[in-house]
Parts: sequence; structure tokens; C-alpha cells
Amino acid sequence: MNEDQLQNLRSEIDSVDSEIIALLNRRYQAVEAIGQYKRERHLPVYDPARQRKLLARLQELNHGPMTDEILGNIYREIMSGAQKLERSVKAAFLGPLGTFSHQATLDIFGSSTELQPERTIPEVFRAIECGRADYGCVPIENSAGGVINYTLDHLVRTSVRITAEKYCRVHHFLMANCQRSEIKRICSHAQVLEQCRAYLLNNFPNVELLEMNSSAAAAELAAAEKFTATLGSPVAAELYKLNILEENVEDSSFNTTRFLVLGNQTTPRSGDDKTSLCFVVKNRPGALYEALDPFRRAGLQMTMIESRPWQQQAGWEYCFFVDLLGHRDDPKVAEACADVEKISAFFKILGSYPRMG
Repeated sequence: MNEDQLQNLRSEIDSVDSEIIALLNRRYQAVEAIGQYKRERHLPVYDPARQRKLLARLQELNHGPMTDEILGNIYREIMSGAQKLERSVKAAFLGPLGTFSHQATLDIFGSSTELQPERTIPEVFRAIECGRADYGCVPIENSAGGVINYTLDHLVRTSVRITAEKYCRVHHFLMANCQRSEIKRICSHAQVLEQCRAYLLNNFPNVELLEMNSSAAAAELAAAEKFTATLGSPVAAELYKLNILEENVEDSSFNTTRFLVLGNQTTPRSGDDKTSLCFVVKNRPGALYEALDPFRRAGLQMTMIESRPWQQQAGWEYCFFVDLLGHRDDPKVAEACADVEKISAFFKILGSYPRMG
């Protein structure tokens, strides 16, 4: 390639960019009209079922060289901007800024959403209930650490519904404001340090390890102390102006956290859905088997079952949490849930939402 050919390609890119800007504004004009329609009818701005179908359609149209991952990242921000045009959306999450919950919320809602960090998981629920936030993002389970009990307990106690889910692969980045060879101390949350234990032993056997209350607090300390490094997310590196020295230093490449999107809306069917529910069985032999049998008879696949002590009354009774494939409006799911409710001391559908992988 010579200089003239290079300039011709750059001119072509400039021309395409002009077309993209014009088309994006044409798209957003339609978005503004849809926003007006939704405001008049008090409809929710965030529609995970619609987003799922849109992304699936776009991936079918994509023939490269752009990857589906890049396409998804681009359209996440396009859709985030669209939501901003329709109505400003507030999304609460388990803070502080720079945590993996912060990263997950950005991955779900995009950077045009007003992000609202909360100190605890219960406060995320309260923010939605009292109207300080439109949506919330909380962890529900991790492939290494299991379920998050605080989240399960508050799903029972509150009126908040599950409106969507998101699986986020957990990648830990080594970050500092010094050279890799100059690191004297590495700090992070205890769970993060444990998930990088083999990496740390092999690469930094003589470096001090410091446990912190959160990965965000560790990033703040690393920003303040020159020879201190941290392990955390890319958003933490950006927030605290840290240099990323090494990527994906976690011991397991399969470490994944499942997050729930919480809100006050009911999500319509997408065609590939999941329903979360909970119930308390009466304290007698065979009660759990009897409660699960309607799902078996209906041919419904369960993807999770967990139990928690039932705190509404004295005694050792348990509340069981079940995820199953299907939407609450599907006839088989509705009939099976009605049968379970009849034989339960307590029954609640926590939400139906598009299934993500």
C-alpha cells in the first residue's frame, strides 16, 4: 500500500462516518417518537425482551469482519443513548464505584445511564422500592462462591421484581502506577486475592498481600501509593487512573457471576425465558417432593434450587428458591405454579425474564 491508497481508505472511512452519524440521528428520531408514546402510557423505558430480539437479529445480519462481541458493545451504547433520549434512567448497584457490580451495571445499561452506587444489597432494593432508582443490579450467584444469601432473602421480603439477568465473566487485572518489577505490595478484596492465588504465588512470591474491604478501596489505595498494585476490574483502572500491567490473571477462566436486574415492571415473553420463584412447604414428610412434582409433570427444566431458613415464623422451616425455563405466562408454567401454590404455606413468583447465557 502506498500513501495515496492510504489516503483513499481514510477518505472512505470519513465518508462512511458521515453516513453513520446521519443514520444514528435518523434512528434516534424514531426513538424520540417511541419515548413520547411510552411516556403517555407510563410504559417502562428498559425492555430486555426487545433488546434480546434486536441483538439476535443484528448478529444474523453481521457477516464480519466485526465480531458479535464488538457489535454487542457498540449497540449497548446505542441503546443506552436511546434510553436517555426517551427518559433519564437511574440504575442502583452494590458500590462503591469501581467494583465488579459497577462493571456489570455498565455492561447492562451502558454509560448513558445515571449510575447510583449503594452501600449494601438491601439498600439497592430500597432504592427501587422508594423510587430513588428505576432499576437495580445485584449479584445472585458466582460459579466459585455459590449463591448470595442477602439477595435471596430480600427477593422474598420486597415487592421488587426480577426483570432481567446477566452473566459476567470475572476477569482480574493487575493495575498500578509503577512498573511490574517495582511492586512491593498487592491489595484487593479477600475473594479476589483467593481467585488469583496461584498467579500471585508464581509471579509475586515475596510481595506483601493486603486484604481490603472492597476491590474499589484497593484501587484507591494503589492510586495513592506508588509501589502498591491492585487486582480489579477495567472500570476501576479507568476511575482511579491506574495503568493495566497484565490482564486476566485469575486462576480459573470459567469464573462467572450471575447478576439480576431488579425493577418494578413485568417483563413480557421473549420466547426463551426463565422464571424465578420461591415457596415454603408445610413441615411434613415428602412435602418438597410433592411441591416439585408439578414441574416434573409439566416437563419444565429447573436450572437452580436453593434453600434458606424461613424467617417469617419460629421453627426450622425452609424457603426454597427455584429457577426454571419458561415464562410465567406460558400455560405449562402457569398451571404448574398454580399447583405448587395450592400445597405451599407461602408462594411467590419473583419474576420472568429473558434467559441469558
